[in-house]
Amino acid sequence: MKRFLLATVLGFGVLAAGPAGAASMDINAREYVLVDFHTGSVLGAKNADKPMPPSSMSKLMTAYMVFDALKTGRISLDDELTVSRGAWQMGGAASGGSTMFLNPGTRVKVEDLLRGMIVQSGNDACIVLAEALAGSEEAFAEQMNAKAKELGMTNSHFMNSTGLPHDEHYMSPRDLATLARRIITDYPEYYSLYGETSFTYNNITQGNRNPLLYRVGSGADGLKTGHTAIAGYGLTASAIRNGRRLILVANGMDTMRDRDEETAKLMDWGFREFTNRSLFAAGEVVTDAEVWLGDAGSVNLVIPRDVMVTVPRAASQGLEVKVVYEGPIPAPIAKGAEVAKVVIKGKDLEPIEVPLQAATDVGRLGYVGRLKAAAAYIVFGPPQAPASQPAPAQ
Repeated sequence: MKRFLLATVLGFGVLAAGPAGAASMDINAREYVLVDFHTGSVLGAKNADKPMPPSSMSKLMTAYMVFDALKTGRISLDDELTVSRGAWQMGGAASGGSTMFLNPGTRVKVEDLLRGMIVQSGNDACIVLAEALAGSEEAFAEQMNAKAKELGMTNSHFMNSTGLPHDEHYMSPRDLATLARRIITDYPEYYSLYGETSFTYNNITQGNRNPLLYRVGSGADGLKTGHTAIAGYGLTASAIRNGRRLILVANGMDTMRDRDEETAKLMDWGFREFTNRSLFAAGEVVTDAEVWLGDAGSVNLVIPRDVMVTVPRAASQGLEVKVVYEGPIPAPIAKGAEVAKVVIKGKDLEPIEVPLQAATDVGRLGYVGRLKAAAAYIVFGPPQAPASQPAPAQ
């Protein structure tokens, strides 16, 4: 028999489902996605899984690889790397692209190369780092591809460390958002580099091209712009306001002004129209469930993780929370077994399901106990479904 425990919970929400209903938003971009950092909910999207030329936004992957090498001790910030003639030719001043203005044959600290890549978008800095870590830029690109698969980036493929155009070099907006989220989560000690607005090297000062960093009150603190003729203008950005962080990826915009104004509009919309609500804490007992032929008549049901959701503000009140399980649950039951689920519904909210686990082991009754239970079943019938009751919430 299917059991339902039903409660209306005011002012709370749950984990990781896409909000269905705030007023839709579109911007003048060929592709975009807007994601809540904490829940992973997608607030708005257009062509989010379409492979696209990412231009310099793919330097985020190069940076992730360098951060990983720093964390594992393969290199240090104080290490000095030699600028090869190939790095200078492909990414230096003579190349006509974004450059840190490195000189061939010189030795440069890894810390400076990171700032040259992140703040100045220097192609030469990327190539020097790639050659140091993998021997060649081609070998480094293969390592990037392996890491992308590991991170779950299913619509990305790299041919170089810089993002310079290549038919087989692409990323999707969703993959870029995934990567940005991992940079912030995995390497917070280096993330502050993305918020720096200028860097001086070789007596040349260059400003960060991320337009949101200069908007008062935007809360922006990263990440990376991109532009080529084929890709258009792009931006992967993150901003935090009142403790809530959003990640935005937009590409294929026509002008720098569009990149500034359209991304700011989308970010403002995400903060204005949506909110995060917390419902349960990891390990919290949500309710209990009846047990059949067990050495205990019921078992507590616990939530395995913190439960939070991003919801349209109009849907944040009057959420319906329902615990569903096939019951009574036959013994034996192992602690941690998923034996039920919480289902959350609300206006303009796609239904959300979160598994519930048994809080303890429940053994099976012995032979005599099972006989007594069978007799009670014959005389009194099956247990009655429990009455509706509120689920505790934070």
